[in-house]
Amino acid sequence: MREFKSATGKTFLTINFDSKNNLIYNNWIGYASSENIMQGATSFLEVLQETNCASTITDNSEFVGPWENSIEWLCENWIPSARAAGLKFYAHIANKGSFADEAARKLANCVESAFEMKVFESLMDAQEWIKSKTQVTVTV
Repeated sequence: MREFKSATGKTFLTINFDSKNNLIYNNWIGYASSENIMQGATSFLEVLQETNCASTITDNSEFVGPWENSIEWLCENWIPSARAAGLKFYAHIANKGSFADEAARKLANCVESAFEMKVFESLMDAQEWIKSKTQVTVTV
């Protein structure tokens, strides 16, 4: 597990690789600055390359801060890098009604055909979708 803390010492992201299910689980928590988001997204790419994993669940259900300022960087840099590293299935759990929810929808528009991305409101729905795409049992 990789854990990332802000300048105030609060955890804003954990990244876990589930080798049994070949799945990366990203859990974003609280608030993260644009720099934190770039750091976390870049670290995810490292895990993606190290594990040769094609599926991820990004859980923003506990993420409250806006990350709209990072959309341009994610669209121009992160998405092509994730595709090149082999990402095929990206389940994103949005924090319904938050600033992060709107940003998730904008990110999904950028993805287009780079890989399959779907936005969910629950972990269970995201797990079921990943399971349907990869034909494995997903437990996080």
